[in-house]
Amino acid sequence: MLTLDSLLNNRWIAGTGAPERLVDPTSGQVVAETSTEGLDRGAALAYAREVGGPALRAMTFAERGALLKAMARAIHAHREALLTLSTEAYGATRGDGKFDVDGAAGTLAFYAGLGKRLGDARWRVDGDDEGVMDSKRLVGRHLCVPRHGVAIHINAFNFPAWGMAEKLAVSLLAGVPALVKPATPGASVAWRIVRIWHEEGLLPDGAVSLLCGEPGDLLDHVGPQDVVAFTGSSATGRLVRGHPAVLATGCRVNVEADSLNASVLGPDVAPGDATFEQFAREVVHELSQKAGQKCTAVRRVLVPEALLEDVREAFADHLSRLVMGDPSDKATRVGPLATERQHTVVEAGLSALSALTDPFAEAGGDVPAGGAFVRPQVRVRRAGVDDAWIHTHEVFGPVATVLPYDGAAETAVREVARGGGGLVCAVYSDDRDWARDVILGVAPWHGRVWWGSAKVADALVTPGTVLPGFIHGGPGKAGGGEELGGVRALGLYEQRVAVQGDRVLLERILGDGGASV
Repeated sequence: MLTLDSLLNNRWIAGTGAPERLVDPTSGQVVAETSTEGLDRGAALAYAREVGGPALRAMTFAERGALLKAMARAIHAHREALLTLSTEAYGATRGDGKFDVDGAAGTLAFYAGLGKRLGDARWRVDGDDEGVMDSKRLVGRHLCVPRHGVAIHINAFNFPAWGMAEKLAVSLLAGVPALVKPATPGASVAWRIVRIWHEEGLLPDGAVSLLCGEPGDLLDHVGPQDVVAFTGSSATGRLVRGHPAVLATGCRVNVEADSLNASVLGPDVAPGDATFEQFAREVVHELSQKAGQKCTAVRRVLVPEALLEDVREAFADHLSRLVMGDPSDKATRVGPLATERQHTVVEAGLSALSALTDPFAEAGGDVPAGGAFVRPQVRVRRAGVDDAWIHTHEVFGPVATVLPYDGAAETAVREVARGGGGLVCAVYSDDRDWARDVILGVAPWHGRVWWGSAKVADALVTPGTVLPGFIHGGPGKAGGGEELGGVRALGLYEQRVAVQGDRVLLERILGDGGASV
């Protein structure tokens, strides 16, 4: 059994209180324990600001990129052990573990490449010089400089490797140290990765800290230059935003929260079309990958009424191929939920959803006994039933709901918008005019829109895949935040400042020392 200690002040320290036990969701066996009682979180944040911050700011973008490249290589070198640990820690199948671990290494590598492109600068230039009034000498230049605080990364349980890496890649490249607070379920994976980095001497002193277990008074110690990046439920996100110290200091907050993502099938698509097959395949894929425990998984599926029976048959066919069971078995496609508590929450949500909907299609076979398993299934809205609950409550498991509609673009946009904001909406159509109306209609409600068509029917990237070069986040219910998006992501950890003065003097002190991409 592992004991998960914390990396604070560049030392591994264990809490002194009664440990919290982490359980294998397949077997129910205790696999790790952790405690944060007695740990000085304020001192840890101060150390990161005073030691880690200056160390990172002294490095160029290219040097920070080289650090990220080494971190990515270290993950890859220990890949097999991390995949095994993912199965024990949160019930990941091999495929699901690869999605998480390889996603972590890939994101670090992407931002390593961006650091190389940004080169030997330590800050960024945003745009060209701007003249001030009619003066020929007085100009202004916008700079993006690293904040002199610490990034507090509060991560979700479903992607302990990738979720940690996508935040760290950006904050470290921007020149800001981070304290990582992984969700306790699955924390073994994050803990092991940070252990690898630290033991191999990759991390500058104070650049990365790790807190395994309860956060305690962590947010009581935030300062005005700090950044809090949170991924999790909207209810917890509101608590983070409304924390007294966060409000008092005005520290920056980014939230990625619940999202009732939608997939919309266009009325022009017919059974047998490549686009129809892509739609059916991807909906079931998002339903089953990570046992539906993805922030980008589809929850609402809009289907033209005329295609309802065809879609039912297609879903049933794809669901029948799923093998549910022990995630350590290579044949298994769907493992358990991450924790018994998550299992209880999903079962309660499914019970409430079942009162409003009817069965549509589901995976066959027996549900394995003794673990946190839920049968992958699609349900359909009952005609005439008020379905507001479906647009406001997410069942965070292998569950989606079909919503029949009349096929009109305006109807699709209206129904999708009822979700209050999402991370991604997938639109499947080969009718360019219809697709344009839906894409532009749902765009204000999402951070990303995926257009599935015959042109990309064989694409390996799915709508639910978060890519480092594109924005991840969304408005409203999705939290209102933005992460990733290439160089855009650095802005969360930078201060944009307008420096005004004599053009010649500015050139002398700033020169071309800033990067521009």
